[in-house]
Amino acid sequence: MAEYDAQPGRAPLEDLSTAQREADEFDLFAGLRGVTGLVADARGVADLATEVAEFAVRAIPGVDGAGVALLQPEHVTPHLQTFAATAEFVNKIDSAQYEQLHEGPCITCMQTGRAVVSGSLGSDDRWPHFGGRVARMGVHSALSLPLIVGEQVIGAINTYARTRDAFGEHAVELGSQFAGSAAVSVHNAQVLASARDRTEHLQRALGSRAVIDQAIGIIRSRSGVTGDEAIDRLKRMSQADNVKLVVVAERLVDEAVRRAKARHRP
Repeated sequence: MAEYDAQPGRAPLEDLSTAQREADEFDLFAGLRGVTGLVADARGVADLATEVAEFAVRAIPGVDGAGVALLQPEHVTPHLQTFAATAEFVNKIDSAQYEQLHEGPCITCMQTGRAVVSGSLGSDDRWPHFGGRVARMGVHSALSLPLIVGEQVIGAINTYARTRDAFGEHAVELGSQFAGSAAVSVHNAQVLASARDRTEHLQRALGSRAVIDQAIGIIRSRSGVTGDEAIDRLKRMSQADNVKLVVVAERLVDEAVRRAKARHRP
């Protein structure tokens, strides 16, 4: 059984039939197939997070709405990268949690690396501001599950229910299984997104370097200065115009091209 942080003083009684448990496990396996089948490189991280949240609604029993919060990869301090939700009420709850109140089950879950359960948010002393606001929205139960890769928490799945004591040990167990697979899919998407960003940055850097080299060649051919002197001229032009060096270089190259075309017109 997965360890989790339950609401003090509340322990929902579970009286599930064999048929109900089998149905829940069937839904879990369907959700697991869905989340493991996500092709990360076909969508962005935010889109993938939305799909994970949608599969969570099916995979975890008792859920009325779900959300996924992801932390910024390789950030020194916890910093939210994105969050996705399956319903507008979940979006409102998590927006209040992350952007206004800075407290709630998801934040606690990501800090501790443990699943967090509440069966009566309005009376949960762990988040007095968050719990009261959510209870007034008619949402009384929450289950937050950490997304962990290795020993690193990369985010969390948040599930909510309108009934009280909706999530017992059975839901936590199935949810923890789902979160384990979801974490791998999310992590793969983050790694691919980071690799794409680095590749694009390198391509832009190489393109900028090529334009600057062309501009240096033009200055040298016109004035006979050395390469270092040509670079210094470009830098002075950049400072005088208060624009980036590559912009000055692009203007110089474009001007040279226009002059060359003008000379060759019949």
